[in-house]
Amino acid sequence: MRKAYTFDDVALVPQFNNVPSRTEPSLETWLTKNRKIGIPLICSNMDTAISEELADLLLEEGSIPIFHRFTPKDAQTKWVKKYGQNSFISCGIQKIDETRELLDLGAAGVCIDVAHGHSDKMFKFIQELKKTHPDKEVIAGNVCTAMAYHDLVNAGADAVKVGVGPGAACTTRIVTGFGVPQFTAIYDCAKIAEKLRVPLIADGGIRNSRDVVLALAAGASTVMLGKLFALTNESAAQKRKGEKGLEAKYRGQASEDFQEDFYGGLKNKTVAEGIAFWAPVSGSAKELISQLLGGLRSGLTYGGAKSIKELQRKAEFVEVSSGYMPESYPRS
Repeated sequence: MRKAYTFDDVALVPQFNNVPSRTEPSLETWLTKNRKIGIPLICSNMDTAISEELADLLLEEGSIPIFHRFTPKDAQTKWVKKYGQNSFISCGIQKIDETRELLDLGAAGVCIDVAHGHSDKMFKFIQELKKTHPDKEVIAGNVCTAMAYHDLVNAGADAVKVGVGPGAACTTRIVTGFGVPQFTAIYDCAKIAEKLRVPLIADGGIRNSRDVVLALAAGASTVMLGKLFALTNESAAQKRKGEKGLEAKYRGQASEDFQEDFYGGLKNKTVAEGIAFWAPVSGSAKELISQLLGGLRSGLTYGGAKSIKELQRKAEFVEVSSGYMPESYPRS
């Protein structure tokens, strides 16, 4: 039995630095094998995260919006018409004709999103979609093994989402016992990604800029943020006044709360694999992006890197003990 690691189990070893300034490194990266974006941050395609207001801000900052798969068709149609080639839609593996209609309206591509993406149904859906829309970009997920990543790329995926169970509102690992710790999932998939040259998106488990740097250094091209974006002013999350100020409601899309809204309750013979919770609003999405990118730029200088690719080439990781994180935090 081999070991597997979370972000808290590893650290990066500083490298010789020839980067004169933190402002110098490029944050440009690949979202898919055909599309570059200006920053490596993507808002999760969840109903309490991505909104039209947030989409506008993401485009300004150099990212790209991916609208969630439970957006009503008329709203997705409106968004696709507004954003065109600057937007991705999302879908499951059921309504291929509806997906094709939205792609025909001008969306750049689609994120095919299921909890366990390493499946025969997923392969067939990607293949059928690519037959009619070969020029549209397909992001597929979620997976957490190198074999699953490889199989999705073989099926035609232009990017793969990696992460099973690390999300802030996800209980899949607790309910089922399945899921690879997120650092190892990224690291394992990245070894194959380097050969196949199809970007992987690290989806879940990101709490701060440290985790962003680790995920990218481990081989991810971008990171997807759910809770962090959901708790901003611009998110689609429901807001309320709490005892300590404004709060936002974040929920997993396998939560009972979400399924109650969209299906009228849990499906027969299933249990929830996520939760819903209220948490304080952190501030503006612009501030969040600035904070995360500032930390990433600092990380690049510690890694002696002028780009994300160089960070990955030079990355040297060490396993750390449980005492590492307490030692790392301020102790006033």
